[in-house]
Amino acid sequence: MDTNQAPVALDSHSNFDDRVSELVRWHFDPRTGSPFWLQRAASLPFDPLTEIRTTSDLLMFPDVSDDLRTVPVQDLIPQGVQHNDFCVYESGGTSGPPKRIVNGAFRIRMLSWAMLRLMEQGVAIPAHWLHLGPSGPHVFGYDCASYARLGNGTFYTVDFDPRWVKKLIAAGQSDVVERYITHLLDQLLEILTSQPIRVMSTTPPLIEAICARPELHALVQKKVATIVWAGTSFSPESLRQVKEYYFPDTNIIGIYGNTLMGVAPQRPAQPEDPSPCVFEPFPEAIRVELINEDGSTVGYGERGRVRVHLVTEEMFLPNVVERDTAVRVAPTHAGAVDGLAEVRTFKTLGEVQLVEGVY
Repeated sequence: MDTNQAPVALDSHSNFDDRVSELVRWHFDPRTGSPFWLQRAASLPFDPLTEIRTTSDLLMFPDVSDDLRTVPVQDLIPQGVQHNDFCVYESGGTSGPPKRIVNGAFRIRMLSWAMLRLMEQGVAIPAHWLHLGPSGPHVFGYDCASYARLGNGTFYTVDFDPRWVKKLIAAGQSDVVERYITHLLDQLLEILTSQPIRVMSTTPPLIEAICARPELHALVQKKVATIVWAGTSFSPESLRQVKEYYFPDTNIIGIYGNTLMGVAPQRPAQPEDPSPCVFEPFPEAIRVELINEDGSTVGYGERGRVRVHLVTEEMFLPNVVERDTAVRVAPTHAGAVDGLAEVRTFKTLGEVQLVEGVY
């Protein structure tokens, strides 16, 4: 590979091992790599340029995701990337200070793929979109704005600070949380009353809050053709109740993901699926493994902790062990990536008490 040229994107059927080998050379070549990885190369007990060849080799890397809480984001940008069109995104801060990444052309490529999956599930064009979800530095809002743009639609938002809600919950101030949720839903009502919304993105707790307000529930049922949910876990029982009782004529589509890994939209349902919602990550750049405590991969139908490898020309994050668990689901066809279902969040992580809140 010419290291003075950015790697060419692979399609979803390309060999992921080839992508790993190519992009490790890109990220650890002094001419093209990022300061973040070039500074860490000397402390690694192996040579990435000669010893990393396959996806399984990525397990040799340490999980460096905690470093993303403090590293200057400029150090994450590979020197070989020619464009300067980067945005900074932050994690939700559930397990401590937020982690930060940069993303540009790769995320647009991934979201274009995800939008096609959403259209397969019934998102109509033009996709006039209302986002009742995290704003500010959280990637969920940026992603939904991109979906609306890709769907030739208009994008509406409601101000939303999920970190404030988590602080209120942790402090036991449930009355203030209820007032804040009422404030969010009042804004939703105003927009829905006057604007031609067809798609709404939000979180499971806010879907349940909408169902508890009859006037608002009736308006959403009448005007919104598709609800896209993400951000927190949604039990199969609650999801079935929402789909079958509250919104039987509305498309309900889930997206799993986070700031570090990207997005894994719900795949088209299969007759043998064990859950009403099975997620599938972007096959070009993301591998999600579900693992036991010893790091071994669980079997199909078993629950394991989420381990992610993100391999792109802009970001390289191998061997990241997430705060979620999920059930491993077999691919839909030969060569496809595994699906995952029934995602849950740990209540504690080490000594940290995790608070999901409304996101």
